Amino acid sequence: MGSDPKAGRLLVATPLLGDPNFKRTVVLIVEHEDVQGTLGVVLNRPTEIGVGQVLEQWTELASEPSVVFRGGPVSPGSALALALIPGKDEPVGWRALDGAPALARLGLLDLDTPPRLLAPAITSLRVYAGYSGWSPGQLESEISEGAWYVLPAQPSDVFAVEPDRLWRQVLRRQDGDLAFLATYPDDPSMN
Repeated sequence: MGSDPKAGRLLVATPLLGDPNFKRTVVLIVEHEDVQGTLGVVLNRPTEIGVGQVLEQWTELASEPSVVFRGGPVSPGSALALALIPGKDEPVGWRALDGAPALARLGLLDLDTPPRLLAPAITSLRVYAGYSGWSPGQLESEISEGAWYVLPAQPSDVFAVEPDRLWRQVLRRQDGDLAFLATYPDDPSMN
């Protein structure tokens, strides 16, 4: 387990992280730059809002559950999307995550691109309202304080059919003590 945050890695909230915006979250790092800071999306916070209610043209391409996910507390009125492509050709309106070879077919999708141009080129799509952001050095400080685990991501994490179980699933597949943390109670005082 490294502590180096890079695009394509997961930030998994430690059980001690008390911020309600991030309690038991799994965040995919989308961009990480020394000068600009870090941008990510929370993968396991589905809303009740169907994709069709806000972006009707993308309804048919959205992966199940076909709802908008709460990507984070920054710019909650904006939307961004992640999409998985099957081949090596990069379709118009899609951009690979920089520096994420394990997720080479995962990228950001420009929601202004006509869906009919992208429909044959994408296999999975998820839409996020807002994002999570950290200023330069802020995330590294939170990691050193013990708020986050930095772990490898799998494409299935982004498109989890049961996002409410993702935090435990990601921890469970780790080695040693991290796997044990998957059993950590939601409220330790009730133990």
